[in-house]
Amino acid sequence: MTQPEKKSAPAGYLCKMRGCATNDWRPCMHEACWSAAGAFAGILLLGLLNSFLSRADSVLLIGSFGASAVLAYGAPDAPLSQPRNLVGGHLLSAATGVACFQLLGNDAFAAATAVSLAIFFMHLTGTLHPPGGATALIAVIGSPAVHALGYMYVIIPAGAGAAIILGVALVVNNLSRRRSYPRWWW
Repeated sequence: MTQPEKKSAPAGYLCKMRGCATNDWRPCMHEACWSAAGAFAGILLLGLLNSFLSRADSVLLIGSFGASAVLAYGAPDAPLSQPRNLVGGHLLSAATGVACFQLLGNDAFAAATAVSLAIFFMHLTGTLHPPGGATALIAVIGSPAVHALGYMYVIIPAGAGAAIILGVALVVNNLSRRRSYPRWWW
């Protein structure tokens, strides 16, 4: 009887990086069109409201909303796309980012602290939403106009923008006979 060959720890670790599954995911044209239409509507609405509210600096439109659009419109069934995650993740991450900026400034340490704590708090609260990491980061490395918002950043742009993305996702995703959003609220 032979013993199974054991791999050394480093070799086993490196083997994990090869991946063992194949990519069978192929979106259909219907899904691609609905995803693009939703993203267009959501980001357009945010952009128009932003133009109405402020001509100088982006108040309502932040980069992390592009990633939220990918999730809410492109992967509406995904757990991280659900309303609790979408809204809660942005709110919690924005508050974390503002606190880190105010306590630590806007250097690399503050940026790393904001993103890592945002992830930690989203995990603890069941609100993990990947774009939340960018929302926290923007609060630290953003423009002087973003920094001037202070904790108002949690409400506008983070909360209001997430709510608008959610509202458009509810309308657009449920117009399609093949889609249903959300899978759950809480």
